[in-house]
Amino acid sequence: MEPVASNTLSTSYVLKDGDCFIVADAMGDIEGGSDGFFYNDTRLLSLFRLRLGDSVPALLSATVSRDNVMFVGHLTNRPLPPLGGTPAAQGVIHLQRERFLRGDRLYERIACANYGQHVVRLPLRLSFAADFRDMFEVRGTVRAARGELLAVESDAGSVHFRYQGLDQALRTSVLSFSRDPTQLSQDAAEFTLDLQPGVREELYLECGIDAAHRPSSERFRDAAVQARATMRNRQRRTGRIHSGGPLFDAWMDKSRADLALLTSELETGPYPYAGIPWFSTPFGRDAVITALQTLWLDPSLARGVLAFLAHHQAQEESAFLDAAPGKIMHETRKGEMAAMRELPFGRYYGGVDTTPLFITLAGAYAERTGDLGFIERLWPALRSATAWIERVCDANRDGFLDYARASSTGLANQGWKDSHDSVFHADGGFPPGPISLVEVQGYAYAAFRAMAVIAKRRNDVEMALHWQGCAERLREAVEDRFWMSDAGFYGIAVDGAGELCRVRASNPGHLLFAGLPSNDRAMLVSAQLLTPAFHTGWGLRTLAWDEVRYNPMSYHNGSVWPHDTALCAAGMARYGDRAAATRLLRNMFEAAMHFDLRLPELFCGFPRAQGSTPVAYPVACLPQAWAAGSPFMLLQACLGVEIDGWRGEIRVERPALPPGIDKVSVRRIAVDERRVDLCFERVGDRVTAHLEGRDRATVPLRFFG
Repeated sequence: MEPVASNTLSTSYVLKDGDCFIVADAMGDIEGGSDGFFYNDTRLLSLFRLRLGDSVPALLSATVSRDNVMFVGHLTNRPLPPLGGTPAAQGVIHLQRERFLRGDRLYERIACANYGQHVVRLPLRLSFAADFRDMFEVRGTVRAARGELLAVESDAGSVHFRYQGLDQALRTSVLSFSRDPTQLSQDAAEFTLDLQPGVREELYLECGIDAAHRPSSERFRDAAVQARATMRNRQRRTGRIHSGGPLFDAWMDKSRADLALLTSELETGPYPYAGIPWFSTPFGRDAVITALQTLWLDPSLARGVLAFLAHHQAQEESAFLDAAPGKIMHETRKGEMAAMRELPFGRYYGGVDTTPLFITLAGAYAERTGDLGFIERLWPALRSATAWIERVCDANRDGFLDYARASSTGLANQGWKDSHDSVFHADGGFPPGPISLVEVQGYAYAAFRAMAVIAKRRNDVEMALHWQGCAERLREAVEDRFWMSDAGFYGIAVDGAGELCRVRASNPGHLLFAGLPSNDRAMLVSAQLLTPAFHTGWGLRTLAWDEVRYNPMSYHNGSVWPHDTALCAAGMARYGDRAAATRLLRNMFEAAMHFDLRLPELFCGFPRAQGSTPVAYPVACLPQAWAAGSPFMLLQACLGVEIDGWRGEIRVERPALPPGIDKVSVRRIAVDERRVDLCFERVGDRVTAHLEGRDRATVPLRFFG
C-alpha cells in the first residue's frame, strides 16, 4: 500500500527494538508529521523538543552508531541571555543527546558541559505531547471518530498521558526524569542547571507505556549494555562479508546491521519487520523475500519466518480479511483502527503471492539445511497452502493463480506492486478482475516444484508426480498466454476477460528467478531489462519508460526498488548471465553510496547522467528489510554460491566479482553444525574459490569454473 505523508525521511534518525521504534530529526527532536515514538502501531510521543530557554540549539553533528543501537546528537548554544548571572557567549555550552530503545522503552541522556570561563545558568526546556494516533492516521487516513485524550497527570518526576480508545483499551505513555523539574506542566518541563566551568551535568529521561524506577545513570548504562549485546547476537547469526574494498565492506556491514535492527525476536523465532516507519510490523511477502535473500548466509531467519507464518495461516473464509483456508498472512497490525475493524489489516490475507512464496521458502530452506524434521512439522501448513493454490488455479480458465478483492476495504491489487494503478493495459485502462500476474505464476510454479521435491524426500512418490505435473502444466500455460512474440517479452498480467495486459514491466524478471521460462526467452527478457528502457544506471525500473503510465516519481510505475533489481539479477544469474548480475550489483552499490550506504525501500527512476545522483522517493521506508537484504542476494548471484544441506556441501559455479573487487571472503557460513569461510579471488581473468576455517576439511566444495 502506498504511504501518504507530508515530510521526507531522508534526514530522519531511526531506532527500533521489538514492537517500538522512534523517528526523530538530527536535533533529536520529534516535531510531528511522521516523526514520533511508536509502540504497537500507536504514537506514544508526538512532540519531544529540546530548547535552551526560548533558544534553538545549534546542531554540530548527529549520527546513529554503526550497530544501530545508539543515536548521538551534538549541539551547542547560541548566545544566552543572563538569568541572574553572566550571559553565555555562543558555542561555550556543549549538549550531547544519547538515545536508545530497550524492552519497548526509550532511554535518553542529555549531558551538558560548560567550556566557558564563567558559571552559566542554563535553562533547559523539554516540550512534549502524546496524541496516541494510529499509524494509519499518521500516514494520512482520516477517521470519522477518535477516542478520548484524558487529562495529563504529573508528579514531581514524571508526566502521565492517557487515551481511551474506541476499542475501550486504555493506552498510556509515561515520561520520567532523573531530577525534579524547576517547573512542570502538562506539555513542558523546565530545568535550570548552574554549570561551573569545566563541569558536566546529566539529565536522564525514560518513556514507555508505564512507569518504572526513576531514570538514572545506572539504569541507562545497564540497559545500554543489554541493548548492544542483543544487537551483537542478532548480527552474529549472519555470515560477514570482507573484501579488498573498505566502502564495499561498509555497505555490507550497514545492510547486515539494518537487518539486525529490523529483526524482532518472536516466540516463533527471529522475524524481520518490513520497514520503518510505515511497515514496522510482520508482513508476509516482505519477510519471505528477505529470508530468501539471506538464506545462504542465515537459515535461522527463514526458519523463524516459516514458523510464524504457519502459526498465523488462515483457517476460515472471511471477505473482510480476504482470508480462505490455507492462505498465508499478508500483514498484521496491533493499533486501534485494526482492533475496531476500520480497516482489515489486524490480520489481513489479501496478498496473492505470499502463499506460494511461503512454500517456495520452505523448499529453499530444506535444500539449504537438510532439516527435514522442521519441514515435517510444517507439512500440514504446506499441504493446506498448496491446496489453496490448487483450488484457485482450478477455478481459473487458464489454470492461473489469480486474485480479486473480496471487500472494498482491502487492497485492489494484491501482488508486490499493490498500488491502485500498478496493473493496466497498454492503453492505460484498468483491467477487470480476477487478475493473474505473471510473476505470481512463477512463484506458484516454484511452489509446486518445491512440494514435489519435499514429497519425494518423504517417499510420497504419487504426490511428487502430482505436483511436478501441476508445475509443468502451469509453465506451459504461462509460456502460451503471457509471451508477447512481437515484443520478445512477457506481459504483466491476464485479466478476468482473458485479455493479456501487453505492458512491459520488471515483473518477468521474477519469472526468471523462479526458473520458469525457456532459455531462449529468458535471454530475451534479460537483454531487455538491461536496455535504457528499464536500466537507469542505478538499478532497474519497475516499468519501461515507453509505457503509458510510466512516471519515474511514482510508487510502482517507473521507480527503482532494490529488492526488485536483486530478484531480477538473481534470475539473470540463474540462466548463466553473471555479467548482468555483477553490473547490477555495482549499480546498487554506487546508488547506496549516495544514501549513506543504506538502500531505501525505493528511489526515483530517472536515468543516470554524468555527475548526477539517484533521486530519493520522499516517503520511502528507511531502513527497509528487503532493501537491506538485496546486497546479499546480488552478491550470491555474482558468486554463484549454492549450499546443499542434503549433501552437506557447497557448490560454486562460474563465480564473478564486480570491477574493483579482487577478493571476497564470506565468513562463518553454516553447513549443518560446521562453519567455514568461503573465499574468492580474481586470478587473471578467472575467479577462484577455496575454503578456510577450522571445519574446511570436512565440508566438500564443488567448483565449476
